[in-house]
Amino acid sequence: MARVYLSPPDPGPEDRELLLDAFDSNWLAPLGPHVDAFERELARRVGLEHGAALSSGTAALHLGLLLVGVQPGDDVLVPTLTFVATANAVRYVGAHPVLVDVDPTTWCLDVGTVADELDRRARGGRLPAAVVSVDLYGGGPDYADLATVCAEFEVPLIEDAAEALGSSFGGRPAGSFGHCAVFSFNGNKIITTSGGGMLVSSSADLVERARFLASQAREPVVHYEHIELGYNYRLSNLLAALGRGQLGRLDRRVARRRAIFERYRSALEPLGGIEMAPVGPGVESNRWLTCLLIDPGAFGAGPEDVRRALEAMDIESRPTWKPLHLQALYADAPVLGGGVAERVFERGLCLPSGSSLTDADQDRVVGALTALRGGRP
Repeated sequence: MARVYLSPPDPGPEDRELLLDAFDSNWLAPLGPHVDAFERELARRVGLEHGAALSSGTAALHLGLLLVGVQPGDDVLVPTLTFVATANAVRYVGAHPVLVDVDPTTWCLDVGTVADELDRRARGGRLPAAVVSVDLYGGGPDYADLATVCAEFEVPLIEDAAEALGSSFGGRPAGSFGHCAVFSFNGNKIITTSGGGMLVSSSADLVERARFLASQAREPVVHYEHIELGYNYRLSNLLAALGRGQLGRLDRRVARRRAIFERYRSALEPLGGIEMAPVGPGVESNRWLTCLLIDPGAFGAGPEDVRRALEAMDIESRPTWKPLHLQALYADAPVLGGGVAERVFERGLCLPSGSSLTDADQDRVVGALTALRGGRP
């Protein structure tokens, strides 16, 4: 049987048609009509007016931090349970990540801890330069409270929505919170441009500034004039065409991933010892990945046992993100709490969740877990 991947690309005929259109038009270099259209269409999808299509979600985070004024030597609060790119972007600008634990009911930034830290720092006269939230696996923190706390202390908020396109929080789309938000279109995301990302904002000035910096900060004159340090971060017209084709099918992809999650839930929770990833009140997750916690005592096997059993059947699964404060790269970074994130990592597992996953392949995954459990209710 063919290998079952965690979250593979799911191309369709629309993608091919738009790619050929870009090819035939000879807009093969960065920028072009598909880039302009992709920016408009994705920004509109998340309820905003402005977007800058970039080479990666990490590039978008880097620019976002620069745009809200983060300087070398500043502190930036980020959740410890996230992909390393979130903190790496902070170091790109010469700032220092302060790692914050997550809420057990959301697996996302613990708003209470953020509020306490901002209050403590305000009294000491050293507020962080920004707070970066992460919409983990398609879920999100309590943005109403988080935005209020950040506004109270006048600390900019950046939303890392790399994993959450198609999710909504309190009726608002993921990517519509904070001074700016970023998306990733990496190969494993819910839509992909092979590689790519986007920065979105309600501020036209902020997004125009992002485009300027992402185009090597070239001044608007005939010759090549440069006054500021810039970056080669713009997305190509070919890749934007691919993104447009997939964005048009986003609702179907989200619906499929949600159905996969519910099918896993109904099959696996009755086994005992399995807890599905939580979401907070008012959260409509895109269920980018189906993640769960496995209690080795109650289930009879740990997450690594399950991962190896699945791999033996040519099925890919992955541990949840290893907390940044446990990574050697960030061993010296300050951390606030961390116990919740550690528990998620110790017991967490991500199962195949791609929108192209067939029921038969999902049955293989469920069958493997059931056999490992011994079929006991």
